[in-house]
Amino acid sequence: MEQRRLGESGVVVSSICLGTMTFGAQADEQESFRIMDRATEAGVDFFDAAEIYPVPPSAEWAGRTEEIVGRWMKSRARESVILATKVAGPAHGWFNPPARAPKAAVDGVHLRKALEGSLRRLQTDYVDLYQVHWPDPGMRPEDLLETLDAFVREGKVRVLGISNENAWGLMKALWAADKEGFRRFDTIQNNFSLNNRRFEDELAEVCRREKVSCLPYSPIGGGVLSGKYNDGARPEGARFSDYLDHPGARQRAMAERFVNERSLESTRRFMKIAEEAGLHPVTLAVAWSKQHDFVGSTIIGVSCVEQLDPILAAAEVILEPAVLEAIDGVSREIRYPMG
Repeated sequence: MEQRRLGESGVVVSSICLGTMTFGAQADEQESFRIMDRATEAGVDFFDAAEIYPVPPSAEWAGRTEEIVGRWMKSRARESVILATKVAGPAHGWFNPPARAPKAAVDGVHLRKALEGSLRRLQTDYVDLYQVHWPDPGMRPEDLLETLDAFVREGKVRVLGISNENAWGLMKALWAADKEGFRRFDTIQNNFSLNNRRFEDELAEVCRREKVSCLPYSPIGGGVLSGKYNDGARPEGARFSDYLDHPGARQRAMAERFVNERSLESTRRFMKIAEEAGLHPVTLAVAWSKQHDFVGSTIIGVSCVEQLDPILAAAEVILEPAVLEAIDGVSREIRYPMG
């Protein structure tokens, strides 16, 4: 499998990354082990976790995914897998922004406790990529970066990343890091798929110019691009089946960001393009994602090992210009209310 560098760091990873947010919920520990075994056999050496996983997050489940990955790693050489995880972010109460503090006082912030918790659950003394899951736009980036930089200097983290950030937020963090001499973000993990191309509006250019690698999540559009929600289907166990008819407005709104009239129409058209190209629609979606020059590694997630086959097939696929043009034609015709 092709290997790619994360930003301008020394960390090189497989072009497909195994996301783990289903581990401990949709996939039990035994199935999670099977998924990780199959992925590594195919050449995937990059795993992405988070302290709040599995999804949907809950106080009872938080950290379960990291624990499963940690137990699986016990029988393997630590350096054989590039481990990424994420600190939740202000929406989940991990950080009470302190006043600008001297380095000696950084130990007291909640961010350090979060990292120590992840290291303990993953059963390792360092993570290769540590990411901020949700940014805090009201906080000075220097306060966050000083602590993260300390983690790198201490050898607990190799590379830093941000997730769910916009172009302004990423640039502000990069400027602050350069000004203060802190370690930069080498990656940004955002939603990017055939059904959500907003990353290309501004962030793609930031990544190109600033040498930051995009790590797309939901490249299959939350499963929509597989076609499983077509014609009003609600497949059992699927991510949004329950949420689409959920009485809670928040859950329903989340599902409808991915499953809506426009996304289903574009999915039908993309499936036709895939058929004409002799590809599984999931293979088409993942191959399209990893073919962008600003993408470091495309993050995929599954709930059973069988779902890996069409995903892993994309590792060797390079889409022809005619296929890319057909995809762009659909994107021009259908604009998505997603982001």
